[in-house]
Amino acid sequence: MIRSPCSTATKRKEFFAWRQKGSSSVSGSAVAFQQLLHQLGDDYDSPVDFQLPDWLKKPLKAATPYTSIRRNVYLTKRIKRHADDDGIFCSCTPPPSGISSVSVCERDCLCGMLLSTCSRSCKCGSLCANKPFQNRPIKKVKLIETERCGLGLVADEDIKRGDFVIEYVGEVIDDKKCEERLWKMKHCGETNFYLCEINRDMVIDATYKGNKSRFINHSCQPNTEMQKWAIDGETRIGIFATRDIRKEEELTYDYQFVQFGADQDCYCGALGCRQKLGNKHSKLKLSSDTDVQLTLFEDEENGRSNIGIMLFLHR
Repeated sequence: MIRSPCSTATKRKEFFAWRQKGSSSVSGSAVAFQQLLHQLGDDYDSPVDFQLPDWLKKPLKAATPYTSIRRNVYLTKRIKRHADDDGIFCSCTPPPSGISSVSVCERDCLCGMLLSTCSRSCKCGSLCANKPFQNRPIKKVKLIETERCGLGLVADEDIKRGDFVIEYVGEVIDDKKCEERLWKMKHCGETNFYLCEINRDMVIDATYKGNKSRFINHSCQPNTEMQKWAIDGETRIGIFATRDIRKEEELTYDYQFVQFGADQDCYCGALGCRQKLGNKHSKLKLSSDTDVQLTLFEDEENGRSNIGIMLFLHR
């Protein structure tokens, strides 16, 4: 029998009856229990039935299985890359010859302010720091089971404001293929969607192929944001920290999607939570038999162009 440390706040004692592994004595367990009650003495209160929290009573739905990938997989016609660059040049000045410990093309880089990485012809060469997708390793993150939002992603190291966290990757499909997949998922009863529109008639779908970024949950007061970057003529989505994030803190961003049909409750728990995900808008149809809309959100706050997540629209 083991006595646990007493709580200084309540001064109540806790006891745990246990039996050595391999023991087959049932009567021994009964005796141990009686001894436990005797030792409790006056500290013993009337037993209270144990109850699971409400969120544990709901059966957890298994996460959609997916194939882990590092880069986008194109299932539609890929935009042809430029041979050298897209015509955007920065005015950053490389350090004198022989100095290799100084990084250039940082926060004041013209290309970076336009959310475009420097091209291979950047005169700063290997010292160019404006290549977050190419040169910066993704931050250490890990999956967790959240209380009310299923699986989530937490930082496994401290992250500084402005740091590149991870790229949002998946299968790049066109609107037609996206519509087909949405109807298929609806008929299968799927409720989790991993769709992000990156430009006109081009969507990243992380349902079947993606990385851990697909598990980042929504928050009305997020600590990261999605940014659309131009890299060698290709549009890619990066997730960047909007403030300092401590290790073990959950990563979140504002989905900013348009919700059609029934409202969906928000469980982010943030101070000032909007209570509902998305905003109501009038219906716009892609075709005569569907109410699926692919919507790109542009948030020009602080000169940044942030990306919104789409949501399946009901008929």
